[in-house]
Amino acid sequence: MLKHIFIDLDDTILDFSGGEAKALSTTLASFGLDPTPEILQLYHVINIRHWEMLERGELTRPQVLVKRFEALFAELGLPLSGAEVNKTYGHNLSLQHDFLPGAKDLLNTLFGKYDLYLASNGNLATQQRRLTDANLYPWFQGVFISEEIGANKPSPEFFEKCFSQIPSFHPEDAVMIGDSLTSDIKGGRDAGLRTIWFNPHHKAPAADIQPDFEIESLSQLPGLLEIL
Repeated sequence: MLKHIFIDLDDTILDFSGGEAKALSTTLASFGLDPTPEILQLYHVINIRHWEMLERGELTRPQVLVKRFEALFAELGLPLSGAEVNKTYGHNLSLQHDFLPGAKDLLNTLFGKYDLYLASNGNLATQQRRLTDANLYPWFQGVFISEEIGANKPSPEFFEKCFSQIPSFHPEDAVMIGDSLTSDIKGGRDAGLRTIWFNPHHKAPAADIQPDFEIESLSQLPGLLEIL
C-alpha cells in the first residue's frame, strides 16, 4: 500500500527555470552585464553540467556554486568574481517561488491521503527562504535538503538518511517523483523506490535510467498514485 510520497522541489513543484532566469538577469545586470537570452542559456547549460558533477561526486556543493559562474565568465572573457556574483545570485534566487501550473492543486489533492516528503538538492538557505515564502512547509511531513542532511541526491546515503527519519518506513510503500533522471529517478531507483518521471517538456529518455512511470502533467499524478 502506497503511504509515502517523496517529491522534488525545483521544476516539479516550484518553477525553478523561470525563477533562475529572473534571478540571473537581475544579478548580471547589477554587475554591468547585459543578460541576453544567449548568456542566460549558456549559464543554464553550464549550471546543469556542474550540478551533474556534484551528483557524481566530482565537485562539492561550494565548488559548484562558485565554479559555474567562473566557467560562465571564462567563456565570456570577463574578469568577474564567481564568488561575489554567486552571493548576489543566491539572494535573488531565494526570492523566486512561483508554483508550476497545477502544483498547488496537486498538493491539495495529495495532502491527508499520503505522507508527503520534500527531497531537494538545492542550497539550504535559498530553499528555506523559498519554501517559507511559498508557505510550503505545512504540506510536508518532512523536508529533506541535501546540504542540511549531509548527502546529495542521487546517492543512496541521501535516501537512507531520509528513510531513517520516518518511523516504520518500508521502501515498497513509497514513491519518488521528480523531473531529473540523474537525480530523482536514478536516486529513487537505487534506493529501492518506485519512481515517476515528471517530463512536461518531453525530454529524451536515458537508456541507463528507466523510471517506472512517466507523466507530462501534474494532473496525471493523483490517478496514477491510486493504482500503485
